[in-house]
Amino acid sequence: MVQLSRPVSTRRLILRRFERRDLDDLARIFEEESVNRYLYSVPRTRAQTQEALEKRISIPEGSDVTELDNVVHVAIELRETQRLVGDFMLRWHDDEHRQGEIGGSLHPENHGLGYATEIYQALLELAFEEYDLHRVVGRCDGRNAPSVRSLEKAGLHQEAHFVENEFVKGEWTDEIVLAILQSDWRQSRNSL
Repeated sequence: MVQLSRPVSTRRLILRRFERRDLDDLARIFEEESVNRYLYSVPRTRAQTQEALEKRISIPEGSDVTELDNVVHVAIELRETQRLVGDFMLRWHDDEHRQGEIGGSLHPENHGLGYATEIYQALLELAFEEYDLHRVVGRCDGRNAPSVRSLEKAGLHQEAHFVENEFVKGEWTDEIVLAILQSDWRQSRNSL
């Protein structure tokens, strides 16, 4: 795992490292049934959340990108209230293909406000500018239309729709894969 090298500010949010003070807000997110609806996870207890938080903050300062599978866990804080409202990540492999993935969860009271799109745009900037990835994907349960829309608004395009490809929590689910290339992302930024 890799630590976020510096906080990243957007118009309404701060993307930063996790801190121990985030436990209460992170527990509110992880215990929500609706947050886990389209994920492999189930609601977590406070003790499970504390364990997950410790893993997110125990990475030594200045860790290098040396593992085959790198993950940057990102705490999402509202600038206005300084409250943690989301748990997102950027994952990639250190190999010649330079492929990455973005994803995450917001507390339900923050759905529908455009925060996910704002977060994904900031994560894409990190992926392409700081880590020089070639391509980034986002994967969604096919029933999770709001997540698909957020990724599309951030610039990703649907590449695949796998029909009933996984059996999750007792039911067959579709998977939608969206992606963007570094060159397309840079072109869209230059046209603004």
